[in-house]
Amino acid sequence: MTYSQAEKQIQKRGTKSANSGCLITVLDPGSAASEAYRALRTSLLYAQVDTPPKVILVTSPGTTEGKSTVCANLGVVLSQAGKRVLIADCDFRRPVMQDVFGLGDARGIVNVLAGECDLQEAYQEPLPDLKVLPVGAVPPNPAELLSSQRLAELLLTVREDFDYVLLDSSPTKFVSDPAILAAQSDGVLLTFSAQKTRKGDVRRAVHALTVVGANILGTVMNNVKGSDEVYY
Repeated sequence: MTYSQAEKQIQKRGTKSANSGCLITVLDPGSAASEAYRALRTSLLYAQVDTPPKVILVTSPGTTEGKSTVCANLGVVLSQAGKRVLIADCDFRRPVMQDVFGLGDARGIVNVLAGECDLQEAYQEPLPDLKVLPVGAVPPNPAELLSSQRLAELLLTVREDFDYVLLDSSPTKFVSDPAILAAQSDGVLLTFSAQKTRKGDVRRAVHALTVVGANILGTVMNNVKGSDEVYY
């Protein structure tokens, strides 16, 4: 399948998804927002040249601050640069990646951890060089699964198979999930909203992550008022 064919399929599936408009890098690659994501990609590609991060956690202080949107679009632009990318939805409480990419109900990372299927059966490839591992069945015990040995082993496996592994997680404000994942990641991107996020929440998020030894690569601010309303 060519890249243009894959884009058309995403656009077609996206008409049935409330979150489909998040994929601005596919729907409007010439926009200011898409250019901002490419700038973020460049910053990431040249971050820590001697020890480049491979497994990257994307989180935010609170809800509706754009972490999943950033994670999805960053995955797209990295794949457009020829990188082998996996987006793993590790937000076991409010997963959205299956909707963002219009994947529908599917088996995912929880099914793999439960031994119901293997990784190859759970992967979906909405775009060339970009695989998505949705959550699958939402578990009753998210924190226990995230801190399990099985997840640690899964991350070791995908680390060898991909150039970049992006983990979309729950916000830091309410649960310990991001801290658990941060301890197993090479770096963290902290996303927040210029119009909504409070400074105190950012400070508390940074503290929660640094306590577990997380390597905070940087922050991504979205909802910035500018000449383009969808500028990130």
